[in-house]
Amino acid sequence: MSESVTAAPMETGQVVTLEPGDVPASGHLRSPEGSAPAEVMDHPAVRASIAYFVHDTSHADIARRVDMLARGGGRVRVLGFRRGAAPDKALTVPITDLGQTRDAKLLHRLLSVLKGLASLPKWERAVDGADVIVARNLETLALAAAARARRAPKARLVYECLDIHRLLSGTGLASQAVRSVERFLLKQTDAVMVSSPGFVREHFAKQAQGLEPVLIENKVGVSEKIPDREATRIPAGPPWKIGWFGVIRCKRSLDMLIEAARANPGLFEVIIAGRPATNIVGDLNEVIPEGLGIKYVGTFRDEAHLAEMYRSVHFAWSIDFYEAGANSDWLLPNRLYRAAYYGAVPIALSGVETGRWLAAHQAGVLFDDVSPQKIADFLSGLSALDYGKAKAAVEKIPTSDLVSDRQECLDLIDRLKGVSA
Repeated sequence: MSESVTAAPMETGQVVTLEPGDVPASGHLRSPEGSAPAEVMDHPAVRASIAYFVHDTSHADIARRVDMLARGGGRVRVLGFRRGAAPDKALTVPITDLGQTRDAKLLHRLLSVLKGLASLPKWERAVDGADVIVARNLETLALAAAARARRAPKARLVYECLDIHRLLSGTGLASQAVRSVERFLLKQTDAVMVSSPGFVREHFAKQAQGLEPVLIENKVGVSEKIPDREATRIPAGPPWKIGWFGVIRCKRSLDMLIEAARANPGLFEVIIAGRPATNIVGDLNEVIPEGLGIKYVGTFRDEAHLAEMYRSVHFAWSIDFYEAGANSDWLLPNRLYRAAYYGAVPIALSGVETGRWLAAHQAGVLFDDVSPQKIADFLSGLSALDYGKAKAAVEKIPTSDLVSDRQECLDLIDRLKGVSA
């Protein structure tokens, strides 16, 4: 039985609807409460019915993707797991609940998938009439493939993969087993949607030759309330300010910056903001020594606050060793696009996908390899003129390369349907 979203625990397969008026007749998103109205009336007529399987209905990226699909003409229904007691109300489209899972608990998530398969008759009708079925992450691809086979055999099945989990890139028996499962599921898949060409080149070309790639870079969302892009100027010179914003999970980067700051007092400052992976980097308020000019300022309030922070720094730290040699080398993180949009010069490694993207745009500071001494040598030898040139190069990157636009949404629907854009 359908009911409104509540905080009460839910049963797997329960269909969730929102209060009347939350979802327009087209099934598209409305604006979050308190924000300016979204361009609901500008959404095109329905061009595809899309069943979207997700790993976490409360993840912010899910709402952005749903909005992008809607703006391209997709009528979207979400089928997904959740981390909390109920799906997040940020998703104002019909949701079919598949049960609760936990972050970083792979065994628990595997059991949740098995439970989802066992309860298939309870929720499989949610894919009826779908033109396209999109599955985000491997755990939902198994459910999506099973539901398509039973209820929508003519629908296109698309695997959305925005990260290659370390289990998929490892060499052990567990990694080999997971890759075998992925290969089996990819044989049933029509296309793979990725945020970086590195994922196709380094992983999917080996797992499923000939699988159609759909590249949708991890740009700033078309409907996000981003401030206008404008040239900003902060005094160029020591202390140089480096911003490290987003998910903070690279302990090697943290240790490197601490060592460089300790050996070069007053040369640079680091402002860290976002969500630290405390199981990896620890409690930043405790592990960062005082007096080094490195500080963690907490999470950012909203997009305007994030824009303000990027505009207050000279550089954006875009180096990640967390899964070096694999996912960290292949991805194109959202922080790359936001940094460039707001005028902070990204610092990256030249041999990874982020560095290749910057090199193609003739922008950014690229290290072949990096160490505390190399950071210090670069910053101590940097002139105001050199910095001005680096900043100007970032500001020349076309906005269309940093922010998704309406045409990109329309093209995405075409590609998901198998129509050449």
